[in-house]
Amino acid sequence: MGVEIARLLIAGSIVLILGGCDGGDKGNTAAPQATAAPSGQPAKSAEAPLNSIDRSFAGTPAPDVTWEKRGGGTGSMADYKGKRVLVNLWATWCAPCIAEMPELDALAAKRGEALVVLPVSQDMEGWQAVNGFFSPGKFRVLVPVLDQPGSLGERLKVRGLPVSVLYDEAGKEIWRVSGTPDWAAEAEKGTI
Repeated sequence: MGVEIARLLIAGSIVLILGGCDGGDKGNTAAPQATAAPSGQPAKSAEAPLNSIDRSFAGTPAPDVTWEKRGGGTGSMADYKGKRVLVNLWATWCAPCIAEMPELDALAAKRGEALVVLPVSQDMEGWQAVNGFFSPGKFRVLVPVLDQPGSLGERLKVRGLPVSVLYDEAGKEIWRVSGTPDWAAEAEKGTI
């Protein structure tokens, strides 16, 4: 009986790892993503290339949802009015998400006050998981927030992680990307 339960747990873990973390394989060319309806709100799924800029949601206001700040309190996109913000939805169980964090930290450090890079955790284990990864001194600039119970991811119609969304100073979406693009190259091209 114990061996059977262990096999089920291992099989379930493999399914979660493989199915729950889209977008990390730079060799893959398509991932499910929502497309904009005439109202500007995500409506239906379509195949979009991984690691490439998707402007189909351009002009859509950032969702009005709150998240938890480390140490208590809540925040929202309204806290960043007047600033350009790159929201990165990620989780500690997502290998591509973890792999891109140092590059996002370097981007945030390089851009300084011109760009806020906001890692928004989708971890169900909450701060225990996030704080385990964001240990003191690990990153120079990034300060994570927690999206519990996943309201931001749900409103953005995220179907896999990581997903990053760039918002302008008025809180309107400029573009989004599923996967792990070369952030330094995007900065060089002036996309960010």
